[in-house]
Amino acid sequence: MNDELQRPDPDALLRQAAVEGRGKLKIYFGACAGVGKTWSMLQEAQRLRGQGLEVLVGIVETHDRPETAALLAGLTVLPRRATGQQRYPEFDLDAALARHPAVILMDELAHSNARGSRHPKRWQDIEELLDAGIDVMTTVNVQHLESLNDVVGGVTGIRVRETVPDPFFDAADEVVLVDLPPDDLRQRLKEGKVYIGAGAERAIENFFRKGNLIALRELALRRTADRVDDQMRAWRETQGREKVWHTRDAILLCIGDNGGSEKLVRSAARLAGRLDCVWHAVYVETPRLYRLPEARRRGILRTLQLARDLGAETATLSDTREARAVLRYARDHNLGKIILGRRPSKRWWRERFADRLAELGPDLDILIVALDDPPADVGPPLARQNAVSDSRWRAQLHGCVAALLLCVVVTLAGRWLLPRVDSVNLVMVYLLAVVVVALRYGRWPSVVATLLNIIAFDLVFVAPTGTMAVSDVQYLVTFGVMLAVGVIVGNLTAGVRYQARVARYREQRAQHLYGMAKALSRALSQQDIAAILQHSLESTLQARSELHLPDEQGELKVVGEPHLSAQPDRAIAHWSFTKGQPAGAGTDTLPGVPWLMLPLKSGSETLGLLILEPLNLRQLMIPEQQRLVETFTVLIANALERMALSQREAASRLAAEREQLRNALLSALSHDLRTPLTVLFGQAEILTLDLASENSPYAPQASAMREQTLNTIRLVNNLLDMARLQSGGFHLKREWMALDELIGSTLRTMNASLADRTVQLDLPPELLLIDVDAPLMERVLANLLENALKYAGAEAELGIRARRTEGAVSRLEIIVWDSGPGIPAGQERKIFEKFSRGNKESSVPGVGLGLAICQAIVAMHDGEIHAENRPQGGANFVISLPMTAPPELEDYE
Repeated sequence: MNDELQRPDPDALLRQAAVEGRGKLKIYFGACAGVGKTWSMLQEAQRLRGQGLEVLVGIVETHDRPETAALLAGLTVLPRRATGQQRYPEFDLDAALARHPAVILMDELAHSNARGSRHPKRWQDIEELLDAGIDVMTTVNVQHLESLNDVVGGVTGIRVRETVPDPFFDAADEVVLVDLPPDDLRQRLKEGKVYIGAGAERAIENFFRKGNLIALRELALRRTADRVDDQMRAWRETQGREKVWHTRDAILLCIGDNGGSEKLVRSAARLAGRLDCVWHAVYVETPRLYRLPEARRRGILRTLQLARDLGAETATLSDTREARAVLRYARDHNLGKIILGRRPSKRWWRERFADRLAELGPDLDILIVALDDPPADVGPPLARQNAVSDSRWRAQLHGCVAALLLCVVVTLAGRWLLPRVDSVNLVMVYLLAVVVVALRYGRWPSVVATLLNIIAFDLVFVAPTGTMAVSDVQYLVTFGVMLAVGVIVGNLTAGVRYQARVARYREQRAQHLYGMAKALSRALSQQDIAAILQHSLESTLQARSELHLPDEQGELKVVGEPHLSAQPDRAIAHWSFTKGQPAGAGTDTLPGVPWLMLPLKSGSETLGLLILEPLNLRQLMIPEQQRLVETFTVLIANALERMALSQREAASRLAAEREQLRNALLSALSHDLRTPLTVLFGQAEILTLDLASENSPYAPQASAMREQTLNTIRLVNNLLDMARLQSGGFHLKREWMALDELIGSTLRTMNASLADRTVQLDLPPELLLIDVDAPLMERVLANLLENALKYAGAEAELGIRARRTEGAVSRLEIIVWDSGPGIPAGQERKIFEKFSRGNKESSVPGVGLGLAICQAIVAMHDGEIHAENRPQGGANFVISLPMTAPPELEDYE
């Protein structure tokens, strides 16, 4: 057994061999900026360069820190790739692959690459470098891990948008924690060693508050500790699980089959809480389990459920040797403390189990908890107990009668048909009869057969015959051997018979599961699933069943034809579905009803409800049958989820094809309509001017024609712009522009539409420069103002307000507001969808593309736009854009 435990895991060795030839990834991990990650990475790079390795600097951000920049001395820096559309040059991946250095430095792992790069994220560039066999060193902060992004946002109040997937972080070959106490880090901020200028003071007051730093430091330390624990487990798997390493407290609770283990479970839960450690609860399933009364088997399940509710990871082990099974599980999961229960009296076997466990695992800590005697099992009703007892005694009686008849047959055959057969051979014939009885009727009838055979052999074949007297002492040895061999053979044969029956039951359950899984894999509709489960459950569990699934309104409806003898209570079914908990017969919720309601769950989502009406409730309450039912529910839930995913995929494919066709149609129509509309607008404008100069009464009609033509041209422009946005035809031409100049230019182009309407402005007093594509951003503001003119009403007030918000990233918010009726409830996001309008029945012209174009243009600027209702009435359309430091003007004096 020890050799088996020490043998390395073949799967782990195969995984290790699969990564040979791939580059090594080393991550410098910290709680936040300023702890010294880049400094530590550059120090390691200088050490490797001193050893003769080729170290290439791909991306290193010094942030104008002189001590950090000094560490770049002697290192080869890879020139960055620059294009006309990118203001900030990016990492040149192709040049790095062509040089193929031994080690490359890639700072800021979570960085998002500029538009037009091969990969949208820097970690994807690193993935390609690793595949090429290049070692990579990089840096990342804890707030950039995807799984901790919301946690950090809740602590600091700032959500980081650039994240790294946790699997990539976990796959790193080495993670170096760079730590710095909060007070030291804040001192570095004050000294200007993290941020330069006024940014340091703002950082100290906002993100770098001491409470935030303590919380981030704890997250980084815990995440690193979890990774080290995973590394330790992986190392043990490759080296063989020789011993349990007590690197951290972990508890394994062994649950017995005598009931009354609730105190043991609660004691283990309290100890795990004090030690702040994980704990497991296991029960070893031996052949003796199937001979236990049903009440005790159900008690085991209740105890395991209690442990699961208290936070334990539970498992049922199948082995004939309890101590070895527990030891194997403890070493597999590196659990160093094992808790056992001890009764105050008549429980000497528990001490023996603890001794065996201590002998096999001397490296384990064994804790024994004193338990009270359990209360008497309530068990099934008295009539049912009597019925079970009578049935068992009848079977035993039949076995004893059969043993008597076989004894008589063997004795008569030996006395009259085989008179010359030696007595030794007759003993073998008697033993054969014992084996036959044991195979057919079990252990106790075989013992009775052994005693009857000894008595018959003594009376008939041992002198003096007819009495129990023995003239030769040697026959006493014969009798003793017959008794011992008969009992041993009977026990062994009965055990083999029992194990064969258990194996047959397990095979039947496996066949039922296989058949149902195979049938569900071919199901094409919900009706097919309902028909399959009704047939499978009726043949397997002798129970009628119905599948209830929610409709569009969330009401449960029967799928297929009803099969239950009576309609189940809808209130109970609704409770079980909404709570995601079983209800009905055999549960803790309304156990008196004749139905068992089981929610079909996939993750945290409840997909439907399975309702069972067992013909024999007691048969369904057997623990083995309960586990079978649980497996059935998992299979049905997986089938429903697979079908739902297939339907969503088909709907997504159809929507994509419809969108592609619509974009092509819009593009074609826009190009074909633009020329005639331009000509029509020009002619209408000339006609309007001519008629106005002649004071013709038809001048207003000509002016209305001109205005409607202009509206149609705007509509066609929106259609064409949306088609270009969908096809990626827009390329930003960023330039630095003053905010007030951008808004003033927009208002000048809107003079004709605004007429005598006044737009209230609330802008910051200081000069704000923003890096945007001016024509596109004017288009956004113009569309928002046109939207307000259409929907707010002629009497509504309009305004534009701008403000600058400070945080980890400085942002500019531009708010276009009105005092109109506001946005219908629930439509705040939907109005930004293509061809979506706030009121579909409105007489306001348009097709619902203006806001969709605004959202697309703002997203191209790495910004966000959303709508909300104003508390005082009306609507706000908020544009949020990131602000970067403008370029410094050169001094030409």
